[in-house]
Amino acid sequence: MRRKLVFALAPLVVACSARPKVAATPEPPGATSTSNTPSGRPDLGDRVGSANFPTSCSPSEKGEIDRAVALLHSFFYDEARRRFQAIAERDSKCAMAQWGVAMTYWHPIWAAPRPDELEAGLAAVKKARSIEPVSPRERAYIEAIEAFYVAPTGSAEPASQSCHGVVVSDHMKGALAYEGKMQSVVAQFPSDIEAKAFYALALLATHPPTDATLAKPAKAARILEELFPANPDHPGIAHYLIHSYDYPPVAEKGLPAARSYARMAPWVPHALHMPSHIFTRLGMWEDSAASNLAAAEAARKYEARFHPGAHAAEELHALDYMVYAYLQSGQDAKAKSIVDYVATIDKTNPPVDLVAGSPFATIPARYALERRKWAEAAALKPTKLATNLPFIEAHVAYANAIGSARSNDPAGVKAGILRLKELRDAIHDPKYQYFVKQVDVQRAAAEAWLLRVTGEKKAAIAAMRSAADTEDALGKHPSTPGAVLPIREQLADLLYEEGDAAESLAEYERALRTTPNRLLALSGAAHAADRAHDATRAQSYFEKIAAIRGTGDGRNEIAEARARVKKQ
Repeated sequence: MRRKLVFALAPLVVACSARPKVAATPEPPGATSTSNTPSGRPDLGDRVGSANFPTSCSPSEKGEIDRAVALLHSFFYDEARRRFQAIAERDSKCAMAQWGVAMTYWHPIWAAPRPDELEAGLAAVKKARSIEPVSPRERAYIEAIEAFYVAPTGSAEPASQSCHGVVVSDHMKGALAYEGKMQSVVAQFPSDIEAKAFYALALLATHPPTDATLAKPAKAARILEELFPANPDHPGIAHYLIHSYDYPPVAEKGLPAARSYARMAPWVPHALHMPSHIFTRLGMWEDSAASNLAAAEAARKYEARFHPGAHAAEELHALDYMVYAYLQSGQDAKAKSIVDYVATIDKTNPPVDLVAGSPFATIPARYALERRKWAEAAALKPTKLATNLPFIEAHVAYANAIGSARSNDPAGVKAGILRLKELRDAIHDPKYQYFVKQVDVQRAAAEAWLLRVTGEKKAAIAAMRSAADTEDALGKHPSTPGAVLPIREQLADLLYEEGDAAESLAEYERALRTTPNRLLALSGAAHAADRAHDATRAQSYFEKIAAIRGTGDGRNEIAEARARVKKQ
């Protein structure tokens, strides 16, 4: 039985430029000659955290099943699948090994399964179903994942209707069906910690990013917080708590889980990376950079062993967060080393993927825009790996438009706007609805800048304000540390340049409430307060900038702040 796939990340190839030539192959950021083990390879026997998943499989497989489930909780799908498949080979009557394989092909929160992954997952479900007898609990787990793979399409059941104004795709129907089944599993087996953890993840997987009430993340957090004190080493509980609190109003609540998660599984890339979601939300740049440095290295080591020649999505995801952290702390040289390194990559695993592909556009765009190198941003060209999905390439077109506007080049802005429209029109599947809105708001910001460049200043401010409000309502996608250049900050920049210091300061401060400690917003707020003759607030912001750890690499914002503070 095969259902129509609407959410899977199908390849879409559009025209692209030639790859830039790089003089020498840069070293991977943070690369070392040693690893967690003397052999230089990741030790697959290292810690993964503690899970307890009883089954009717051979008692000798108990420990390995628990480890595979722990890896599943850390989204280490390749390694979890490898282990579940090995269990199935040793114990052909172990239905839950097949359940585990099926679970590894569905990636809640991440990219939806490709068509081949859907087929493999459904095949594993059928194998699990064919093995008898199994316990009522095992049957409930199998039926839950089966509901994801065979959820009905085109019917009028609640899963096919809109959710917070978002049209539900076939993928989301399956996710909602799984959520409902896991809720039943929890009701049937109320003492099952694993069921509660997986149910919390199911709630997070079906949370619409545009739902500002955070109803499902809040519900997931309540479930997980009850479990966390008695299960401090459970990877799923800590991991899903971080995701539950990955929102500005509640991010600080995620710090305990963030501090503990990486210690549970120090060789697992995603476990090392996930704390940076909270660190980024709170503007803790040193912690975020360190977290992602470790995650990127762990991902490279694992990939070199099992997928030589390719770069893992986990590594690239970590590098995107790392560049973001370096740029906010003025460490431009370290950010540049990542820009150069990513430019040498020509193969990823998987080949076409939101998480693997986005950094090829966001990293160079961030590097140019955060440093206010407008001509550099205007001249960016998308590399091949930045064009696998249209909304990824849109980040480059967005940088082109902003860079052209700030260079007073109306023709360049128009070209960027046109390209954004073309890329937006190339997105057809409902699975991309969030990214359709993202490209729309990028184009709206570019159009606001065009109004300013052509002399319509009041209209430009009104248009930019509307775009900022829309971006704020859209929310941040889990695949990124943040917008390439927050539109709220651009509105504040525009107001400052048009002479409205008080309103500019208000917008910078509003931006900082959502994205704390962003360097450009702190600097903008300091200057706006200065111009508004609010010496106390200006000094406070300059002190925050001066306190940023690191050399600053000559960034004017940091050098100026340190000079100002030194005079006091």
